Amino acid sequence: MTIEGWTQTLGAGPLLLIAAAAIAVLLFLIIKLRVHALLALILISLATAFATGIPADKVVTVLVSGFGTTLGAVALLVGLGAMLGRIVETSGGAKALADHLINLFGEKRAPFALGLASLIFGFPIFFDAGLVVMLPVVFAVAHRLGGGVLRYGLPAAGAFSVTHIFLPPHPGPVAAATFFDANIGLVLIVGLIAAIPTWYVTAYLFGLWTGKRLVLPVPTLLGQADAAAEANPPRFRTVVGVLLLPLVLIFLNTGLSTLSSAGVLPASAKSEAWYQVLRTLGETPVALLISVLVAAFVLGRGRGLHGSTLEKLFESALGPVCSVILITGAGGMFGGVLRTSGIGKALADVLGDVGIPLILAGFLIAAILRIAQGSATVALTTTAGLIAPAVAAAGMNGMQLAALVIAVAAGSVVVSHVNDSGFWLVGRFFGMDVKTTLKTWTVMETLIGVMGFGIAAAVFGLAGLAS
Repeated sequence: MTIEGWTQTLGAGPLLLIAAAAIAVLLFLIIKLRVHALLALILISLATAFATGIPADKVVTVLVSGFGTTLGAVALLVGLGAMLGRIVETSGGAKALADHLINLFGEKRAPFALGLASLIFGFPIFFDAGLVVMLPVVFAVAHRLGGGVLRYGLPAAGAFSVTHIFLPPHPGPVAAATFFDANIGLVLIVGLIAAIPTWYVTAYLFGLWTGKRLVLPVPTLLGQADAAAEANPPRFRTVVGVLLLPLVLIFLNTGLSTLSSAGVLPASAKSEAWYQVLRTLGETPVALLISVLVAAFVLGRGRGLHGSTLEKLFESALGPVCSVILITGAGGMFGGVLRTSGIGKALADVLGDVGIPLILAGFLIAAILRIAQGSATVALTTTAGLIAPAVAAAGMNGMQLAALVIAVAAGSVVVSHVNDSGFWLVGRFFGMDVKTTLKTWTVMETLIGVMGFGIAAAVFGLAGLAS
């Protein structure tokens, strides 16, 4: 936001020093002192606002504005996505999906089938929840077919990772799209372009190669899946239809916008009621709401879940994502302070002077923050806030903005190590020690980030040539 009647008097040097100190202290609070990321981000946002000379009577307004603007775009998407994932999970849909794909592809292609099922299921559900739901199936297949757990587990875990990093409605790409004012539909398209080949090379092929070198026993630490859901699972096509519905609706929005911009539809179409209604149905929050309602009827009420039971099911989906939503909002608060104070513009000017392309700068900053403090969400939202002014001034087209979102997201996934909760989650579930987890999970996550950035950079360049 801009503050009427106030002009920044500090030069680029002091502003960049303040930014560097703010990020360093933020990392120190989170890593060394173990301060919760939400509290650390609020505290540093407040301190940065005072340090950069923002008028004291406007500090809280700036903080709340940055927080609220980000939450307005993120909270609905994350909450509805979590609800959709929970109903698919508890209905037995994930297991039905995996079982059908294994039967379809055969035993030799079981790792591919499990990875493909995880890609589909990972669209609406967060990484940790999706992995926990799919792991019983992964373990059962690995136990039945042999070959160790990594051969089947890494393709599935990598699938949840690429969807969580690259695809809306997951909070990372949604938050970055909000900062850059990028179209969510185009972000989804570029995210799919990056996610699918990246998964195939860095998770599926890497998982097969690693599984041959490290044959680990199948863990037995997970409990049994719900017996009622297993005994009467939904049909495969029903689950696929529920998960593809939001994609179809979002593509409807993007498709109409693209057809209008290309001149295929007359200019008068934008004012027509049918055009506005269809575009609204394809807006991401509305598309997810429709999908949740359809899932509640098809997978919930159609299978005996109704009334208070269904209400409690959805309520249980929201608790685990509250932290993610609030941390994302606090990252937006910090970014809002940086933009209002002029720090973002100063960083953009320095990056421009040294000749670092904006897309590479975004990837590198996100990667540095990710390595330092572990949270991909904090790394991505902080980076997006830093470079947002330069993005706004660059005059990029829609596809370039979407590719930039994916590039920054790619930086936020590299080098998952001991300060990342996902590192411990995967390592413990797969029965690996720290050294083995570094050689497998850490390497795979880094490969995902590097290849995803390469694809995003290629799309960015092609979009620039086409404009």
